Amino acid sequence: MGEQAERDGQAGRAEQAEGAEQVEGAGQDRSADRTPAGEFFDAAVALLKEVRDGEAAGIEAAGKLLAETIADGGRIFAFGAGHSSLPAQDTVYRAGGLAVMNLLNVPGAVGVDVTPVTLGSALERVSGLAAAALDSSPARAGDVLIVISLSGRNALPVELALNARALGLKVIGVTSVAYAAQTRSRHTTGTFLKDHCDIVVDSRIAVGDAELTAEGVGAPFAPASTVVASAVMQAIVATATHELVRRGVEPPMLRSGNVDGGHDWNAHVMDEYADRIFYR
Repeated sequence: MGEQAERDGQAGRAEQAEGAEQVEGAGQDRSADRTPAGEFFDAAVALLKEVRDGEAAGIEAAGKLLAETIADGGRIFAFGAGHSSLPAQDTVYRAGGLAVMNLLNVPGAVGVDVTPVTLGSALERVSGLAAAALDSSPARAGDVLIVISLSGRNALPVELALNARALGLKVIGVTSVAYAAQTRSRHTTGTFLKDHCDIVVDSRIAVGDAELTAEGVGAPFAPASTVVASAVMQAIVATATHELVRRGVEPPMLRSGNVDGGHDWNAHVMDEYADRIFYR
């Protein structure tokens, strides 16, 4: 069932991309786009449009929750295991981003910087690790935790959401809801990340996370989950930034250190929000 859904999802996005080409490129020769690179860009753009249109309400709610938390003196944390950590890291200490975005670090589970690299995947399935990570973190009631997990089926993201809410945090989940319909949970409760969040943003990624197939290639390839999840995270931050302005709060934005005055600006922001920044 999962493989069929994956093929259906890929076919649907291919049709969307082809339809967009016909509308946007009428009378033009678009044959150059039918390279593997062009096909991937088409699939990624179709996914981004699907999420933009279908998840607008969730993204707006998530951005407003971040703004409310920041305005009330709360702190923001983001977590993802393995490659799902990349969209979380992309919002932390980022030029053009909010200075108060912090990475919730679970050693060994964040990124692919452990040896063997399969250890990270194994740790994501270990029950009890989330409670230890939260207990040793600065997160507290009134804060927000964003949990990014493509499948949302492993113990770590599920328990992070469960434990965070028990501690009084609000939880935003960025996940593919398709996995809950087409796979089985690996948590003892049989639940998924989406079942323990205050707000869920569906990344709309098909089970298997690969957008292309080709004759002679034994498995689907060209994953797009990082592109989509990163865009979702930046959209949430952009929404939060505008909401802070609407509330009369100057957003604590960071500037690039490669523009004149950037370091001085960032030092001022970090000093002002020192009690909410944990990566210094």
